[in-house]
Amino acid sequence: MNLRPATSTILLGLVACTLVLPGCLTRRITVTSNPAGATVWLNDAEVGRTPLSTDFTYYGDYDVRVKLEGYEPTNQRMTAKIPLHEVPPFDLFAEAMPARIDHEVKWHFDLVPALETSMPREQYEKELLERATDLSTKVERPAEE
Repeated sequence: MNLRPATSTILLGLVACTLVLPGCLTRRITVTSNPAGATVWLNDAEVGRTPLSTDFTYYGDYDVRVKLEGYEPTNQRMTAKIPLHEVPPFDLFAEAMPARIDHEVKWHFDLVPALETSMPREQYEKELLERATDLSTKVERPAEE
């Protein structure tokens, strides 16, 4: 019994299937915040307001900036970790499978109210002046020549 023709036929059939039935692989980053409505930048490119989802191409580190009026802005380095189906050689099979593969990276940010909006204006200005006075007493003045 000769298995070579059968093996060749099976391999040829698999290759034909991968050409005819390509898979679909999508990558998305979803960003949410509390409260919602914050503007989000990924690597200095504005992508929208929370909650949002955006496609991405590369896994790895992203510089994420989230800003909302009345809240402290946040800048963080976030990582989009690579899933197993994207690691060589598994990625070849994932791309060729006649099925849809979705990978979603989710990041959530809890925003902190800005100091000037979390207390009355008079109290904020008073505490700011007190901190400035306290700091000026701690700073050494340069020696005069």
